[in-house]
Amino acid sequence: MVWPALLFILLPHTAAAEETSLLDGWHEIWIFRFILNLLGYSTIIVPGYLLISYLKRTNYLEKGGGICYPVIKTCVFGSEDKTSSLDSGSGSSRTDGDSGSSFKQAVKLAFCAAGLQASYLTWGVLQERVMTRSYGATTPEEGEERFTDSQFLVFMNRILALTVAGLWCLLFKQPRHGAPMYKYSFASLSNIMSSWCQYEALKFISFPTQVLAKASKVIPVMLMGKIVSQKNYEYWEYLTALLISVGVSMFLLSSSEDKHPSTVTTFSGVIILVGYIVFDSFTSNWQDNLFKYKMSSVQMMFGVNMFSCLFTVGSLLEQGAFFDSLAFMMRHSEFAFHAVLLSVCSACGQLFIFYTINQFGAAVFTIIMTLRQAFAILLSCFLYGHAVTVVGGFGVAVVFLALFLRVYARSRMKASRRPAAPTQKV
Repeated sequence: MVWPALLFILLPHTAAAEETSLLDGWHEIWIFRFILNLLGYSTIIVPGYLLISYLKRTNYLEKGGGICYPVIKTCVFGSEDKTSSLDSGSGSSRTDGDSGSSFKQAVKLAFCAAGLQASYLTWGVLQERVMTRSYGATTPEEGEERFTDSQFLVFMNRILALTVAGLWCLLFKQPRHGAPMYKYSFASLSNIMSSWCQYEALKFISFPTQVLAKASKVIPVMLMGKIVSQKNYEYWEYLTALLISVGVSMFLLSSSEDKHPSTVTTFSGVIILVGYIVFDSFTSNWQDNLFKYKMSSVQMMFGVNMFSCLFTVGSLLEQGAFFDSLAFMMRHSEFAFHAVLLSVCSACGQLFIFYTINQFGAAVFTIIMTLRQAFAILLSCFLYGHAVTVVGGFGVAVVFLALFLRVYARSRMKASRRPAAPTQKV
């Protein structure tokens, strides 16, 4: 009785999967694809680790030479000079946001908000379209195909982001790079795994559920901080975490009563979302550590996406999925358009993130992205017919109210800690 239950959890709940034998439909098991992807990445990571260990053990930095020496020094050793990062694509500090007229600042803020909303709302709509809808049927008699390779979509996003970041670094002056290039691979691996989980989860849960789960990741972060790092939190942080928990619970419990197939949350979806939160949390923490070196955000974007492209294309080629996905694109021009537009939105969104934080700070950016999450839920319900009950809608409202309270309380706390300007004596 254990194996049928396990297969029920791991297999997508579709009629096609039920009619397919386990041997023929192994690619339908998400945990198998997950392990297969990791094995593909390990064929690059393990040799790279052994090579880096050998170069450090033999003290290559002092004894080495030859035509490959500059490349090896950059990739393995770097300059090893840690200093404050320049969190700007052009290497300038965040002073422009405080200068200029109020009208110009308002126009600039509207531009940032519109760019972020347009990029990520379009990205969310396309993400749900690609992962939950079929392609190719123009008449009821024709067969339909559904694209299932989440890793190929991750590769598409990363290759375009790499191109955009590379062009930006060439066109605009950047600080001298100091971090060893291989250190980007850690954030890259966790980043592609979190993105894979994000796409894969949509096979099992609704898009609104995914957005709420991403919004509530502050809860496990606080728990880990309390248990592992013995961090102390303010009372308002506990209050907002409690409100988020209540709101998410209200939404999930109300949605479980609905029999619409697009709103049924499965156990697999919950596991994949937990994986997304874990990988995403590691990515942000590792990137914070890398910013101890002198680098801009766009340089970070380039380094992470470079390794992401290397990992994903290697794994896709080893599995034989790369050319299968290209063939799917050739058969379905609509999917090709969606995949390219998805990548464009992702790359442009990253640039808007860097520019907004650079001009207005993290608090304004957080407010804009919180509004984006609320709009994304409404847009998904409108376009794809997700049924939300009154109780579920109230739960969504509670979650976003708590998120805004966190932003407000944090900004007030920073303002209170800021030293007052000294008064001049006449």
